This record gives sequence, structure tokens and C-alpha cells, in this order.
Amino acid sequence: MINMDKLNLQTLKGFRDFLPEDVKKRNYLKKKLIEMFELFGFEPLETPVLEYEEILLNKAGGEADKLLFSFEDLGGRKIALRYDQTVPTARVLAMNYHNLPMPWRRYQIQHAYRAEKPQSGRFREFLHCDADIYGSSSPVADAEIISLVYKIYKSLGFEKFTIYINDRNILFSIIEKVDIDSNLQLPVITAIDKLDRKSEDEVTKDLVELGVTKEQADHLFELLNNEKPTQFLNEVINTSTRLGVAPGILKFEARLARGLDYYTSTIFEVKVTDYKFGSVLGGGRYDNLIKKLSGYNIPAVGFGLGFDRTLEAMEQLKLIPNLGKRKGVLVSVFNQYLADATMEVAQNLRENGITTEIYPNEVVKLDKQLKYADKKFIKWFIVIGPNEVENDRIILKNLETGHQEDVKLSDLVNKIAGSKK
Repeated sequence: MINMDKLNLQTLKGFRDFLPEDVKKRNYLKKKLIEMFELFGFEPLETPVLEYEEILLNKAGGEADKLLFSFEDLGGRKIALRYDQTVPTARVLAMNYHNLPMPWRRYQIQHAYRAEKPQSGRFREFLHCDADIYGSSSPVADAEIISLVYKIYKSLGFEKFTIYINDRNILFSIIEKVDIDSNLQLPVITAIDKLDRKSEDEVTKDLVELGVTKEQADHLFELLNNEKPTQFLNEVINTSTRLGVAPGILKFEARLARGLDYYTSTIFEVKVTDYKFGSVLGGGRYDNLIKKLSGYNIPAVGFGLGFDRTLEAMEQLKLIPNLGKRKGVLVSVFNQYLADATMEVAQNLRENGITTEIYPNEVVKLDKQLKYADKKFIKWFIVIGPNEVENDRIILKNLETGHQEDVKLSDLVNKIAGSKK
């Protein structure tokens, strides 16, 4: 037997347990997301949690490489836990290109892992939610993604949120105009990406440390503050509006950078007005990643939704409905001699689609079984004693109202099912 006193009964830092109340909230959000994904014609995909390390390295960018959980398996193979779901999906496309309908819309809700410092709404193991369109370079694809993002947050009850949008080519162009060394292009974009949580002076200091002069940094910020959308981005914005994105929600922001290296054009983030812990969703267009991985030239645009941050924002703004409503039935066990009658009633209820439990101990007193049902927020409590068995009846108690009545066995299903209407 394991001596539990000697075990360190804690989860690893950045990893979590979820008790039933938390799982119900998470399942509620998952269900809402799947409804929206499938409303827009996206199909589900699942991939393994482990990939060969070489597939994941140098695909998400230098900073991302540092956050991989990587190790050797028992066969000496170098493997890693997926950092996100974009790169594994690129592998799937490379392997199944001729068997998938193009353009292909896919969504994925699975765990991903990052060896980073845990903070509010950010963990080392987290549920990653992606939706992408593969095989189209049209601004309509970008607008479809933006429209989906808008519909998701509206459907969840958010009223005050902004979708910030930019074109990565604007950043490349500005860096070139400022005459910053091409080798510093991506590190500079990574530094700019921190402007939402750092001041210009702080970012300037970071840029100088990279090798950018103070004059270049000042010129960079001047151009960022006066930049206009590209023609492609204007088409994305205008099409998104025609697809139902409300005026004022979509906002051009030339400072938006997105830290991952593989974005090539459109980039965007969602921020909830009254949520203070950063963006809740981010994405963009990445037309070269799959070609880099497989040789197939498949343009792509999509997003990753921050599941934990979105859920945290919903809790903070009280957008999660009451999930503790009483439901289901507990059929109590009067004694071991009447167990057969208990099982017969439970089986009949289940065959009629009614969530039903049997108390799994025939020697426990009825009052304890009743307390169990109440603690589990069960709605109906059924007692079948000797008199009830003899007369084909049951005692039915509504734990929501406290009302108790004697019911014919033949009327039981209609009595419980009818209460749902």
C-alpha cells in the first residue's frame, strides 16, 4: 500500500486539477465554442500530444523554442510536447494534402504545453482552441476568421471588446524605412509586440540593447503612430464589416506585432475592455509555414483562443449562467432485499433518457442517501419500500421544492419528464 503521508500531494507548477464545478464551466465554454466553429463550417481535428522535436523546433519562432517541453523517449528519440496546434496541423496537411477538401476549415480543442512562468490566465498545461482556413490567400478568408472571432465573443455575452488588427508587412516596411539591419527584423518585431504592456521608453531601451540606435527607435515610433492600413488589410476590414462585425469593434493598430515569427500578413488580437490581464485571443495569416515544413504551398489564416483567459474574463464579468441547477434522479436503496426493485426502476428511467443514479450501498440509511442527493444537487429522490413494491408505487421527493408524493410506478417517467417542460 502507498504511504500517502510521504507523497508530495501537489500538482506540478503550472498544472491543475479541475473539480466538477470547474469542469462544468469549462464544458459550457467548450460547447459554445464548438457551436460557433461548426456554425461557420469548421471541422474538428485531433493530433497527438507528442511530436518529433525536429518538427516543432524553429517553426513557432526562437522564443517559442525555449518553451518546449522536450526529452528523449526510451528508444532514444528526441520528442517534445506540442507548444501549440498550428505546427502539428501543418504536419497533418503535409501528410494528407490530397485527401482533404481545399480550402479546408478546421478547429481543434486539445491541450498544449509551454515551459513558461505561470501567471494569471496562463499555465504550463492549457487547453488550446484553434480555428484556421487553409488553402486560400483571399482577404475573404481573413474576414471569415475575423467574423467568427466576433461571433464567438458576442455569443459568450461580451459587450465591450476590441479586435485589434494590423498587417505584418507594415512592420517589415517600417523597419526597412528606418534602416534597421535585416538580421534584427524579427527581434525588433518581438520588442514592438510588448508595447501593450511596456512604455515607449521601456521598449526603446530593449531596442537599443538589440543594437538599434535611439534615433532609429524614435523614427520607428513616429512611423508607427502615423501609419495607415494596407490595401489588403482594408479589404479584410471592409469584408469583415459586411459579414456582420459591428462598427467600432475592429480597430487598426500599427503597433500590433504578434510575437510568433511565422505570421506573414494579417495579424489580430482580442482584448476585453474590463479584463486587465492581456489579450484573450490572437491570430493572423501565415502563408509560408506549411511550405517550410512540407514543400506544399498552402496559405493559411487562423487564430488561437485563450481558453483560460476567456473563461476567467467570463467569470469576472459574470457571464457564465447558473450551471448548478438541480437535475437527475437518485433511486435510494431501502435495503438489500429490495435492491432488485430499485434496479428495475433505475433501468426504466435510463431507458427513457432520464439521468439516474442508484445509491451504491444497500446498508446506508435513507437520511444519509438523502443528504448525498442534496449535496450533488440532484432534483428527484425516490424511495421504494416494502409497501411501494407491493402496490407498484414509489415515493417521489422533489429536492428543489421539498414536495413529496406517492406516485404510481407507471406514471413515474411522465411525472419526471413532464417537469422539464
